[in-house]
Amino acid sequence: MKKFKTFTAIVASLNKANVDTDAIIPKQYLKSIKKTGFGPYLFDDWRYLDMGDLETDISSRRLNPDFVLNKSPYNAAQILLADENFGCGSSREHAVWALADFGFKVVIAPSFADIFFNNCFKNGVLPIVLSADEINTIFAKCQKNHNLSLKIDLEKQTISTDNNDMVFNFNIDEAKKHRLLNGLDDIAMILQHSSDIKNYEKQRQKTEPWIFV
Repeated sequence: MKKFKTFTAIVASLNKANVDTDAIIPKQYLKSIKKTGFGPYLFDDWRYLDMGDLETDISSRRLNPDFVLNKSPYNAAQILLADENFGCGSSREHAVWALADFGFKVVIAPSFADIFFNNCFKNGVLPIVLSADEINTIFAKCQKNHNLSLKIDLEKQTISTDNNDMVFNFNIDEAKKHRLLNGLDDIAMILQHSSDIKNYEKQRQKTEPWIFV
Protein backbone atom coordinates (compact mmCIF):
# COMPACT_ATOMS: atom_id res chain seq x y z
CA MET A 1 0.00 0.00 0.00
CA LYS A 2 1.38 3.44 -0.92
CA LYS A 3 2.16 5.99 1.76
CA PHE A 4 -0.42 8.75 2.03
CA LYS A 5 1.18 12.08 1.18
CA THR A 6 -0.11 15.64 1.28
CA PHE A 7 -1.71 16.50 -2.05
CA THR A 8 -4.00 18.95 -3.82
CA ALA A 9 -6.70 17.65 -6.17
CA ILE A 10 -10.00 18.38 -7.89
CA VAL A 11 -13.17 17.68 -5.89
CA ALA A 12 -16.09 15.74 -7.38
CA SER A 13 -19.32 16.27 -5.44
CA LEU A 14 -22.02 13.63 -5.06
CA ASN A 15 -24.83 15.29 -3.15
CA LYS A 16 -26.75 12.11 -2.28
CA ALA A 17 -27.44 10.67 1.18
CA ASN A 18 -27.31 6.94 1.98
CA VAL A 19 -25.22 5.93 -1.04
CA ASP A 20 -24.88 2.19 -0.51
CA THR A 21 -22.15 -0.18 -1.60
CA ASP A 22 -24.34 -1.67 -4.35
CA ALA A 23 -24.52 1.80 -5.91
CA ILE A 24 -20.76 2.19 -5.54
CA ILE A 25 -20.03 -1.18 -7.17
CA PRO A 26 -22.99 -3.39 -8.26
CA LYS A 27 -23.18 -7.06 -7.35
CA GLN A 28 -22.34 -8.43 -10.82
CA TYR A 29 -18.77 -7.21 -10.40
CA LEU A 30 -18.13 -9.09 -7.16
CA LYS A 31 -17.05 -12.24 -9.03
CA SER A 32 -13.50 -10.89 -9.19
CA ILE A 33 -11.42 -10.80 -6.00
CA LYS A 34 -8.58 -8.76 -7.50
CA LYS A 35 -8.17 -5.34 -5.94
CA THR A 36 -7.64 -3.65 -9.30
CA GLY A 37 -9.72 -3.18 -12.43
CA PHE A 38 -12.90 -1.95 -10.72
CA GLY A 39 -12.48 1.75 -11.53
CA PRO A 40 -14.47 1.63 -14.79
CA TYR A 41 -17.44 0.14 -12.92
CA LEU A 42 -17.56 2.69 -10.09
CA PHE A 43 -21.15 3.99 -9.68
CA ASP A 44 -21.97 1.80 -12.66
CA ASP A 45 -25.76 2.25 -12.67
CA TRP A 46 -25.42 6.04 -12.62
CA ARG A 47 -22.42 6.30 -14.88
CA TYR A 48 -23.79 4.33 -17.84
CA LEU A 49 -27.08 4.29 -19.72
CA ASP A 50 -26.94 0.55 -20.32
CA MET A 51 -26.31 -2.53 -18.19
CA GLY A 52 -22.88 -4.09 -17.95
CA ASP A 53 -20.92 -6.90 -16.36
CA LEU A 54 -17.34 -8.19 -16.29
CA GLU A 55 -17.76 -9.80 -19.72
CA THR A 56 -19.05 -6.63 -21.44
CA ASP A 57 -16.58 -4.50 -23.39
CA ILE A 58 -16.54 -1.26 -21.43
CA SER A 59 -15.76 0.77 -24.57
CA SER A 60 -19.08 -0.33 -26.11
CA ARG A 61 -21.20 1.09 -23.29
CA ARG A 62 -23.02 4.44 -23.39
CA LEU A 63 -21.92 7.01 -20.83
CA ASN A 64 -24.49 9.09 -18.97
CA PRO A 65 -23.49 12.66 -19.91
CA ASP A 66 -25.22 14.06 -16.82
CA PHE A 67 -23.25 12.06 -14.26
CA VAL A 68 -20.53 14.01 -12.50
CA LEU A 69 -17.66 11.56 -13.10
CA ASN A 70 -18.31 11.63 -16.84
CA LYS A 71 -17.60 15.36 -16.99
CA SER A 72 -14.27 17.17 -17.10
CA PRO A 73 -12.46 17.89 -14.79
CA TYR A 74 -14.28 15.53 -12.42
CA ASN A 75 -13.29 12.47 -14.44
CA ALA A 76 -9.81 13.03 -12.98
CA ALA A 77 -10.93 13.88 -9.44
CA GLN A 78 -9.12 12.38 -6.46
CA ILE A 79 -11.38 13.78 -3.75
CA LEU A 80 -15.04 12.75 -3.47
CA LEU A 81 -17.44 14.95 -1.51
CA ALA A 82 -20.46 12.94 -0.33
CA ASP A 83 -23.47 13.20 1.95
CA GLU A 84 -24.41 11.36 5.13
CA ASN A 85 -24.18 7.60 5.68
CA PHE A 86 -21.91 7.04 2.69
CA GLY A 87 -20.99 3.40 2.05
CA CYS A 88 -23.98 1.85 3.81
CA GLY A 89 -25.47 -1.53 2.82
CA SER A 90 -23.35 -4.63 2.40
CA SER A 91 -19.81 -5.06 3.72
CA ARG A 92 -18.23 -5.59 0.29
CA GLU A 93 -14.63 -4.36 0.24
CA HIS A 94 -14.98 -4.05 -3.54
CA ALA A 95 -16.61 -0.65 -2.95
CA VAL A 96 -13.35 0.81 -1.66
CA TRP A 97 -11.37 -1.04 -4.34
CA ALA A 98 -13.49 0.65 -7.02
CA LEU A 99 -13.02 4.12 -5.52
CA ALA A 100 -9.27 3.62 -5.19
CA ASP A 101 -8.93 2.15 -8.67
CA PHE A 102 -10.76 5.14 -10.16
CA GLY A 103 -8.22 7.39 -8.46
CA PHE A 104 -9.96 8.63 -5.32
CA LYS A 105 -7.65 9.05 -2.35
CA VAL A 106 -10.08 10.87 -0.07
CA VAL A 107 -13.82 10.71 0.61
CA ILE A 108 -15.31 13.55 2.68
CA ALA A 109 -18.76 13.11 4.26
CA PRO A 110 -20.69 13.93 7.43
CA SER A 111 -20.91 10.22 8.28
CA PHE A 112 -19.93 6.79 6.95
CA ALA A 113 -21.11 3.23 7.43
CA ASP A 114 -18.74 1.59 9.94
CA ILE A 115 -17.51 -1.32 7.82
CA PHE A 116 -16.94 0.84 4.75
CA PHE A 117 -15.12 3.40 6.93
CA ASN A 118 -12.69 0.76 8.24
CA ASN A 119 -12.23 -0.79 4.80
CA CYS A 120 -11.02 2.57 3.52
CA PHE A 121 -8.03 2.60 5.85
CA LYS A 122 -7.13 -0.96 4.85
CA ASN A 123 -6.89 0.12 1.21
CA GLY A 124 -5.15 3.48 1.37
CA VAL A 125 -8.26 5.67 1.11
CA LEU A 126 -8.76 8.42 3.70
CA PRO A 127 -12.39 8.88 4.88
CA ILE A 128 -12.80 12.31 6.47
CA VAL A 129 -15.76 13.19 8.67
CA LEU A 130 -16.81 16.85 8.79
CA SER A 131 -19.93 18.44 10.24
CA ALA A 132 -23.01 18.80 8.05
CA ASP A 133 -22.50 22.58 7.99
CA GLU A 134 -18.91 22.20 6.83
CA ILE A 135 -19.94 19.71 4.15
CA ASN A 136 -22.67 22.07 2.92
CA THR A 137 -20.13 24.90 2.76
CA ILE A 138 -17.92 22.81 0.47
CA PHE A 139 -20.91 21.73 -1.65
CA ALA A 140 -21.82 25.40 -2.13
CA LYS A 141 -18.23 26.19 -3.04
CA CYS A 142 -18.23 23.39 -5.61
CA GLN A 143 -21.35 24.83 -7.26
CA LYS A 144 -19.68 28.23 -7.64
CA ASN A 145 -16.27 26.90 -8.68
CA HIS A 146 -16.39 23.90 -11.00
CA ASN A 147 -12.61 23.55 -10.76
CA LEU A 148 -12.46 23.56 -6.98
CA SER A 149 -9.33 21.93 -5.61
CA LEU A 150 -8.65 21.08 -1.99
CA LYS A 151 -5.38 20.43 -0.23
CA ILE A 152 -5.43 17.43 2.09
CA ASP A 153 -2.76 17.41 4.80
CA LEU A 154 -3.05 14.22 6.81
CA GLU A 155 -0.13 15.05 9.08
CA LYS A 156 -1.71 18.37 10.13
CA GLN A 157 -5.24 16.97 9.74
CA THR A 158 -6.44 19.91 7.65
CA ILE A 159 -8.43 20.52 4.48
CA SER A 160 -7.88 23.83 2.73
CA THR A 161 -8.20 25.74 -0.53
CA ASP A 162 -5.16 27.13 -2.33
CA ASN A 163 -5.71 30.64 -0.98
CA ASN A 164 -6.80 29.37 2.47
CA ASP A 165 -10.18 31.10 2.24
CA MET A 166 -11.62 27.84 3.51
CA VAL A 167 -9.83 25.70 6.11
CA PHE A 168 -11.25 22.77 8.06
CA ASN A 169 -9.70 20.55 10.71
CA PHE A 170 -10.62 16.89 10.98
CA ASN A 171 -10.16 14.18 13.59
CA ILE A 172 -8.66 10.78 12.95
CA ASP A 173 -7.68 7.84 15.12
CA GLU A 174 -3.89 7.91 15.66
CA ALA A 175 -3.45 4.23 14.77
CA LYS A 176 -5.35 4.65 11.50
CA LYS A 177 -3.39 7.82 10.73
CA HIS A 178 -0.14 5.89 11.29
CA ARG A 179 -1.29 3.18 8.87
CA LEU A 180 -1.98 5.63 6.07
CA LEU A 181 1.10 7.80 6.55
CA ASN A 182 3.30 4.72 6.44
CA GLY A 183 1.39 2.76 3.79
CA LEU A 184 0.66 -0.19 6.06
CA ASP A 185 -2.05 -2.70 5.22
CA ASP A 186 -3.05 -5.58 7.52
CA ILE A 187 -0.18 -7.82 6.36
CA ALA A 188 2.38 -5.04 6.72
CA MET A 189 1.10 -4.32 10.23
CA ILE A 190 1.65 -7.97 11.18
CA LEU A 191 5.12 -8.06 9.61
CA GLN A 192 6.17 -5.20 11.88
CA HIS A 193 6.13 -7.84 14.62
CA SER A 194 7.87 -10.57 12.59
CA SER A 195 10.76 -10.94 15.05
CA ASP A 196 8.34 -11.42 17.95
CA ILE A 197 6.39 -13.99 15.92
CA LYS A 198 9.57 -15.94 15.07
CA ASN A 199 10.71 -15.90 18.71
CA TYR A 200 7.29 -17.14 19.81
CA GLU A 201 7.38 -19.98 17.26
CA LYS A 202 10.87 -21.01 18.42
CA GLN A 203 9.70 -21.11 22.02
CA ARG A 204 6.62 -23.15 21.10
CA GLN A 205 8.81 -25.62 19.19
CA LYS A 206 10.69 -26.25 22.41
CA THR A 207 7.68 -26.57 24.69
CA GLU A 208 5.16 -28.19 22.29
CA PRO A 209 7.24 -29.76 19.49
CA TRP A 210 4.37 -32.05 18.38
CA ILE A 211 2.49 -29.04 17.01
CA PHE A 212 5.15 -28.56 14.34
CA VAL A 213 5.38 -32.19 13.17
